[in-house]
Amino acid sequence: MSPLWTAAEIATATGGTAHGDFSANGVTFDSREVIGGELFIALKGEADDGHRFLPQAIDRGAAGLLVSADSDHPHVRVADTTAGLYALAAAARDRSPALRIGVTGSVGKTGVKEALRLALTRFAPDAVHASVKSYNNHTGVPLSLARMPRDSRFGVFEMGMNHAGELAALTALVRPQVAIVTWVASAHREFFASEEDIADAKGEIFSGLLPGGTAIVPYDNIHRDRLLGHARDHAAHIITFGLDPAADVHAEAVALHPDCSCVTARVGEHRLTFKIGMAGRHWVGNALAVLAAVHAAGGDLALAGLALAELSDLPGRGQRLRVGVEGGSAIVIDESYNANPASMAASLAVLGDIAPARTGRRLALLGGMRELGSLSDEFHADLAPHVVAAGVSSIIVVGNEMKPLAAALARRLDVRHVADAPAAQTEIDRLLGADDVLLVKGSNSLRLGDVVATLRGRIVAPLGGGETAA
Repeated sequence: MSPLWTAAEIATATGGTAHGDFSANGVTFDSREVIGGELFIALKGEADDGHRFLPQAIDRGAAGLLVSADSDHPHVRVADTTAGLYALAAAARDRSPALRIGVTGSVGKTGVKEALRLALTRFAPDAVHASVKSYNNHTGVPLSLARMPRDSRFGVFEMGMNHAGELAALTALVRPQVAIVTWVASAHREFFASEEDIADAKGEIFSGLLPGGTAIVPYDNIHRDRLLGHARDHAAHIITFGLDPAADVHAEAVALHPDCSCVTARVGEHRLTFKIGMAGRHWVGNALAVLAAVHAAGGDLALAGLALAELSDLPGRGQRLRVGVEGGSAIVIDESYNANPASMAASLAVLGDIAPARTGRRLALLGGMRELGSLSDEFHADLAPHVVAAGVSSIIVVGNEMKPLAAALARRLDVRHVADAPAAQTEIDRLLGADDVLLVKGSNSLRLGDVVATLRGRIVAPLGGGETAA
């Protein structure tokens, strides 16, 4: 196999000067990710300078460095390492024949990205490249591009934003042939005057489409027409998806189950019946977006359906764990990665669809939703009907943002308001019992994933094979 990058290729791409010869099979700007053979890029940020971590990167086995200062180790020197990362990303894009798909949305973008990766891998094994984790910002997107092998057939790139103009810059770098908006909702509302402004910012992803490109738009979203306006300005083809029969890709029949969904969908002239290995109505919409993208990319819809059936175990985004507790076991639904009003409502609906076994209860550990601005109190209080509808018996809420929800629920159910994740862990240890079902969800900065990690240490068995709580 040819290396991902040689020193000469890096120097040519970045306009830098090579000092020593080396070949790299990976790229990172986090020294902790070095496992041997990577190019380590010493980025300079507002809070830190990657050059401080050169010794650690070398000790861990970095093959070479991209730096803006001299080094005794093999390196390519450039004036600006951030500009170097972007140049390397553009070179990776231009040297590969890969069809590139960009994915954004207020909710669902990581799930759709992962599902697309699996669906296209069924069609093109060992030839699909995708963003890892949620590397979707101004450094994560160019890093994901720079990691794309030269012989990739497909590249799937998640793109996020919390300010206007950010997506325009990212999509201009990726230059996708297919661009998806999964949904528009009030995420990052602190930075936007209205939800319409969020829709406009999400619509920026279409501005980077290559000539002849395809825009994929959620038909059922209240901002559909606004998104379609942006798409028509840049796309040669537009595909809508949703539950409405008027959508180009739509569900003709849906059966929701506690651990999966079964769908019959119309994709243009094709009709497909398939299972989704993730629960919830929101995943039906995600799956339809995936099918629309596979169709636009020339992939195999039947193989995509098989991949969707196997989709499960996304940590932080719906993974289910069976953990040991006194007297038996409990189920944990791990939605700990992030939260906004739309995703909170969707996750609570999934919890409500699960019938706990025997004497079990539905429990929720919910963290505050960040970046909602002046409407934060209203958005948090508005979660109360969703909590009640889900049949939650006891709820632990974390952070100051959750005060309005705690007040709204105080007379309806057992509410425990705590300051942080460690305090939430203490309450979970007291509360979680045999046959209970616990939903964990909140903004990532609250570190509720740490609570899940502790519970993961008590795992009895992962849920799978159609197992449910009942």
